[in-house]
This record gives sequence, structure tokens and C-alpha cells, in this order.
Amino acid sequence: MTAAPFEFFDLHVLRATRISPGFTRVTLGGERLGQFASGGRDQRCKLFLPRPGQDRAAVPRGMAAEWWPAWQRMDPEERAVLRTYTIREQRREPDELDIDFALHGDTGTACHWAQCARPGDPVTLLGPLDEDNYGVDFRPPPDADWILLTADATALPAVAGILAWLPPGTPAKVWIEVEHAADRQELSTKADADITWLCREELPRGHRTAIVDSLRAAVLPAGAPYAWIAGEAAAVRDQRRHLVNDRCVDRERITFTGYWRRGISEEDLIAEAIAAAA
Repeated sequence: MTAAPFEFFDLHVLRATRISPGFTRVTLGGERLGQFASGGRDQRCKLFLPRPGQDRAAVPRGMAAEWWPAWQRMDPEERAVLRTYTIREQRREPDELDIDFALHGDTGTACHWAQCARPGDPVTLLGPLDEDNYGVDFRPPPDADWILLTADATALPAVAGILAWLPPGTPAKVWIEVEHAADRQELSTKADADITWLCREELPRGHRTAIVDSLRAAVLPAGAPYAWIAGEAAAVRDQRRHLVNDRCVDRERITFTGYWRRGISEEDLIAEAIAAAA
């Protein structure tokens, strides 16, 4: 894997579509989007939203290689709102890019933006110029006999990208937790994927261990797996512990990411990261 450079892309909303009760899909376009080189799978990017009254997001253009310290040095009242998202799909001719936003009421800045987005609204992405880039974490070893995927709603777009990328016939066991039954999606894949959907509205109120409970009860394939697990940090930790301690899965064969932490906003997490860097 090369340490591919990233660049700022000034884009605009082409359309915003409520695809289910729990998701809005925002489709972006722009003159330079042809240079954006998504690696597929769980390709992440940095999303920058303009502050009220700004024509475009205030970001350190021309300093993409060192954007994080440069962005921190900007006036907090002026610099763009920063969030991390997964590319749901990128298309060519015409160049378009989809980002799916998991909705959780109207409490999150990006969530509110997505629900109010209109054609022409500006947005800036920090994205890759090479498909082999460090914004892709799903990297199964060549000797993996089968794939295990788990995700909550925030990681569903990444799982969709992974399933679309998997080679034909790849055995995969998949667990996805969403809020509503209507949030289930048709996921395109050539893999031999067994997908279990878990819907929170059908679970007891306050139940937070649906995926790990289902994992514990599952009969898993023989052979060496590669596991990719993402979602709420505490739930991801419990799933990883189960795989390592109860299923004897090698730690090196598990990629795990806490996309969010219960009770903590992304602004809080960014503040923590800035404090740690300081």
C-alpha cells in the first residue's frame, strides 16, 4: 500500500434523497471529482461543512498533506465543521459520489445538514488521489478462508462497499443492525454472503447487545476468518472480545473501528484529539 496523497475537493449537492426512515443519501458532484480515486470497500473521507454565511467551507487548501494541524490552527468560529464518512458509491460518466447519512433525529450537525441539503449547496471533501490509500481499512489476508462483517447503521455504507468489492463466491457471514425494518437494503454482491439483519424497533427497549448475542449463538464456518467490525465503540469492543476469547480468532485477523461512542458527540471526540495532539 502506498501512502497516497489526499486533496481537498470543493463539491456541491446534486440531490438529496430520503432512502428509508433511517437514511438520507446525498449525491455530490463537481468539476474535479474525476480526480477523486475511491478505493471502494470502507473508503473514508473527511467531510467539511461551511459555517452559516460562508460560501464554501473554510479549510487549509494547499496544505492537504498537513491539513490536521493546519485546520486546528484556524479560528474555531470560522473553520469548517469536520465529520468523517464512508463513500457509499462513486460513479463515472457523469462523475457522482454518494454519501449515506444514518439519521438520529435532528441532533447532529451533519445529520441536520443532510436532511436540509438542496441542489447547489457547497461541501468540501478531503479525499484520495489514488485507489490504494490509507483511508481503506478492509484488507483481508490472502489466506483468509471466509469473511466476517458486523456493523450498526453508521457502518452499513461501508459494509455495502465491502460486499460489492468481494470476489465472486467469497464465503461471508454478515450481521447488520439498523433502527427500522424499512432500513434494510438490497446489497449488491457476488460473494456467497449470509446476511442477518437486526432491527432495533423489534428488540426490547434499551437492548444494546444484539449483534454480539447473535454472534454467540451462530455456527461459524470452519477455517481461518478475516473479521471486520465497526459501529458503536463499546459494542465493537464486546464483539472483538467474543471473537478473540470465545472463538479463538487471531487478533491480527480482526479490523475493528469505533465509528462513534454513546453519549459523546463527534465535536467532543475532535476536542479530545486536539487536546491529545497538544
